[in-house]
Amino acid sequence: MSEGDVVEVVEGSAAAPVDVAAPALTVDEALKEVLKNALIADGLVRGVRESVKALDKRQAHFCVLAESTDEAAVKNLIEALCAEHGIYLIKVPDGKELGKLVGLCKIDREGEARKIVRCAVAVVKDYGEDSAAVSVLLNHFKSRSA
Repeated sequence: MSEGDVVEVVEGSAAAPVDVAAPALTVDEALKEVLKNALIADGLVRGVRESVKALDKRQAHFCVLAESTDEAAVKNLIEALCAEHGIYLIKVPDGKELGKLVGLCKIDREGEARKIVRCAVAVVKDYGEDSAAVSVLLNHFKSRSA
């Protein structure tokens, strides 16, 4: 497998622990934390148009694609750009789930997400702060490409 191969996130898949004392993060938990930190650091690009621009300029660390996207042309374009430029690709099952992860929703008083906007693709250009979650994702990418 090469660096640009598709990596699918499976619910409940576990990653190797970063520290012996720290609890092990799953790939899903690490993805949520990295997306949140990237959003805070203004390093997250959401939507097809902006994501394609970032991928084409090779500004992306990795890309997250919703499998439930109806348009096959969008999926093919994103997958081709990631493969061509050697950018990691993670697929999530639902666009609403991706919208919630990248902050396209309102949070009510109880902390529940409301009015979630569907998102087809998101690109991380800047991780923000280095954390254990970034290490878990990078290890996951390297283990998939080896």
